[in-house]
Amino acid sequence: MDKTAEELGQILADMYNNAPPKKLVVMIHLFGIQYSEEVRKAGLKEVVAAAGLSHHLQAELNKGVNLGEYVIVRDPWKSRS
Repeated sequence: MDKTAEELGQILADMYNNAPPKKLVVMIHLFGIQYSEEVRKAGLKEVVAAAGLSHHLQAELNKGVNLGEYVIVRDPWKSRS
């Protein structure tokens, strides 16, 4: 079942608020990649508003959503080579 804009907004807000230093925009892109299909259905504007973020960040979320078609997120727990 697809998540609502409010549910997606909560996840985005959590990722944004808990981002490592200087990685805020990266976390928005990552969220967009991970939830690209659901964000498309719920609406970029609605998800950003539900997250309580500035409407200026819609462009960054859109970049992640567009990358979602091409990117596979790797497991962050695997050792990095």
